[in-house]
Amino acid sequence: MTAPLDRSTVDRLLTTTRAVRRGLDLERPVSLATVRECIALARHAPAAENASLTRWLVVRDPTRRARLAELYARGMPAIRALTDASRDDAQRRVYASAEWLAANLGRVPVLVVPCLVQRPPAEFSSITCATLYGSILPAVWSFQLALRSRGLGSVLTTLHLAFEEEARALLDIPAPALQVALIPVAHLRRAEQRAAARPPVEDIAYLDQWGRRFEEDA
Repeated sequence: MTAPLDRSTVDRLLTTTRAVRRGLDLERPVSLATVRECIALARHAPAAENASLTRWLVVRDPTRRARLAELYARGMPAIRALTDASRDDAQRRVYASAEWLAANLGRVPVLVVPCLVQRPPAEFSSITCATLYGSILPAVWSFQLALRSRGLGSVLTTLHLAFEEEARALLDIPAPALQVALIPVAHLRRAEQRAAARPPVEDIAYLDQWGRRFEEDA
């Protein structure tokens, strides 16, 4: 009989695995053996048609990290425009942390670029898009959870994708492959992480039809 999971530990992992930027330790090196362990765990995430379409490009070379940081920083004008337009303090703090990351991304010890081995067709439906990304995003999240369980922080970023072809040339990524994200990986400056504020379930979940309140059975 399989031993039951320690639900309190699992719940703490799920609620405290957050997007970490300023909390990344830029001075402490990251073991490639640990990154490998996390990728090995991420392999077990569900994928469409059980196909192995995900590839992981782990970037440790300082020159390549610096170049990826330049590509990320070139996308910052769009973030600054959002910052100027936003009146939400919490959202502005997120944008400010993105600014910090843009200034420091090249110093992050390891950058990971998860890729799919195939691209969507030029004309694709929502089901094609959902199926394709559904073949990699669960693995990406598993990877981030595995990092968190080992005292490492991460954040899924996409700004560099505006310059995907330049990143492709830099990293020798073959033409058919699709970059999905750029994930900075570093030790956490503070081991203890708190859960982020989130809206109550009643505000984000519906029962049977859109807008119908989700309530537990009486």
